[in-house]
Amino acid sequence: MARRRRTSPAEDLMDVVAMLPWWAGVALAVVSYLVLHRMAGQEVVAAVKPGEMGTMVTQTLWKTLATFGQYLLPLICVAGAGISAWRRRERRKLIADVGQSKAADALDGMNWREFEMLVGEAFRLQGYGVLETGGGGADGGVDLVLSKGTEKYLVQCKQWKAFKVGVDVVRELYGVMAAKGAAGGFVVTSGRFTEDAVAFASGRNLKLIDGPLLHGLIRQARNSRGQAPAPQSGPSLVSAAPADTPSVPGCPTCSKPMVKRTAKRGANAGEEFWGCSAYPGCRGTRQIG
Repeated sequence: MARRRRTSPAEDLMDVVAMLPWWAGVALAVVSYLVLHRMAGQEVVAAVKPGEMGTMVTQTLWKTLATFGQYLLPLICVAGAGISAWRRRERRKLIADVGQSKAADALDGMNWREFEMLVGEAFRLQGYGVLETGGGGADGGVDLVLSKGTEKYLVQCKQWKAFKVGVDVVRELYGVMAAKGAAGGFVVTSGRFTEDAVAFASGRNLKLIDGPLLHGLIRQARNSRGQAPAPQSGPSLVSAAPADTPSVPGCPTCSKPMVKRTAKRGANAGEEFWGCSAYPGCRGTRQIG
């Protein structure tokens, strides 16, 4: 998820405008043109005294900058608005394609950027305000900042299909949440999470969303898009999962969260079962199903 290299302040400004709704970029273009056009039309007061020479030079400089800026700045804003509109169209297309697909591998053909856009749109459908930050690189950084009311939530996207997302990634986001004062967080992947990652997130205001769960959430959100959303007071995207999505059960012995394990010996070798996350201190088990 590498950032592209910045080559000019104009590109940086264009990227900032592209994070806004397209209509906000157009409004900025109009306002910037009106303000700079007025500045460019002002007369420069000629210096009649030696002490007024500095004022005249400053006025001349601002007039020159405004003369060129009245066309350049609105153009940058319009370009950013165009990028924003294009991203909005791409997000809706991604949601439509994934929502219409019944295959569990509907997310596998995406690159990291498409996956990030898809996740952002999925949260928008759940009623969150979404700011795309671009993350900090292929293996770290917050990719989305969500807002709902006065609360803020952080999202880290992992387009990992070849291997599972481990506990280090989850721990990293939890630390960033504490540092930034976020009310909660989400780690979203197109693949799966390790047992340690699931155990760490359990009981914390940190939700893990894997590929099959994300696919189901998108289909559900898309199907109910025309209905009035139910009031939500926190990071409840996971709770909106389809009914057939299994939840993590509690241990029948010590009530701690359980994790999936695979039997290695005996008559049930190769079969999955729920095992207590406090193993070996607690050896509670439960059959899957």
